[in-house]
Amino acid sequence: MRVLDDLASVRPFTEELYKHLHAHPELSDREHETAKRMAAELRATGIDEVHEGVGASTGVVGIVRNGDGPTILVRADMDGLPVVEDDVVEYRSTQTAEVDGGIVGVMHACGHDVHMATLQGSVRLLVQHRDAWSGTLVVVFQPAEETVAGARAMTDALRALVPSIDAALGQHVAPYPASQVRLSAGPIMAAVDELIVTVHGRGGHGSQPETTIDPVVIAASIVLRLQTIVSREVPSSQQAVVTVGTIHAGTKSNIIAETARLGLSIRTYDETVRAQIHAAIERIVQAECQAAGATQPATIEHTLWAPVTDNDPGVVGTLQPAFDAEFGGDVVPMERLSGSEDFSELAAAYGAPYCFWFTGGIDDARHAAAVEAGTVLTDIPTNHSPAFVPVLQPTLDTAVRAMTTAVLAHLGR
Repeated sequence: MRVLDDLASVRPFTEELYKHLHAHPELSDREHETAKRMAAELRATGIDEVHEGVGASTGVVGIVRNGDGPTILVRADMDGLPVVEDDVVEYRSTQTAEVDGGIVGVMHACGHDVHMATLQGSVRLLVQHRDAWSGTLVVVFQPAEETVAGARAMTDALRALVPSIDAALGQHVAPYPASQVRLSAGPIMAAVDELIVTVHGRGGHGSQPETTIDPVVIAASIVLRLQTIVSREVPSSQQAVVTVGTIHAGTKSNIIAETARLGLSIRTYDETVRAQIHAAIERIVQAECQAAGATQPATIEHTLWAPVTDNDPGVVGTLQPAFDAEFGGDVVPMERLSGSEDFSELAAAYGAPYCFWFTGGIDDARHAAAVEAGTVLTDIPTNHSPAFVPVLQPTLDTAVRAMTTAVLAHLGR
């Protein structure tokens, strides 16, 4: 009997767990109840080891030892986002949380609920069919992917539990047809850097700007000039994104502030281009400050970084025929995304190869109609949207099938 012939036996469990997780999201490094549930479900399967609090936060690790063979790490992320969910499904999230002194809605707007529920479904299938494979399966539920800090915070503790692995596997739901799996070797997701730029001016009364150095005007000039980096400095053969996502300054309309803060996000695939963009940002920011007569240079803080997700050709070579056999024509090459992930840091901590693929979450007919009408960008909600609620099926089945197939491609007898 094929392991996936038993898929229907875990479907009710996976669906119930997904709905519960979707309705009860928690923000990065606050996934306390989520982590407890992940650990409890792992223990319910009777696996060999379950460890909680792995790393600096809420990480959960399960270990299934099943005789001789390779050691394969599989990972799902656990955190939600500060997003108020649209009223799309009856199990929508109404959770809230305090952030920076205010109350925000919380939603699994990136599909991490799908990742957790379907990994638990795959683990149940694999434990039920130990006779079909041999080796060690390391199951990781990781906090704080959305801050790209969660994987890095787990690596030391993880290696203390599991000294070595042979490969790492991960997957992500996305706004593709729910029956599809998207897979490619090489770079598929960008590196990300986040910067906080603080412009220092001289404050004063809004009626007398001549007595001030207005940091808002300087910040506005910086925002406009930064838009020329990708369009005028990065080679057209390279992909890059520079986004100013936040601007904060002032407390009242008739007060010229002392400072202005800008939050920047940079996405690159090439280290040379990354260095070029950082240098251009430094040059532009400081030049605008100098041109405005600022009394001191701007402060630039590097607050966040995650590497390129670069799928190993050998691991992809193992998965491709297995996925083709399971999904047929529903295996589609993966295009490069400018989004970023920290999954690869788990593999990098071991010096191990890895593969990260995507599964769909949009009703096939709905997606096809949007493609036909040329309205995919407007009609299909994307990750991080308040309307991104993957259709229940076949989304969950596709992800369970994909992860189970990937594990068996490495450990199957």
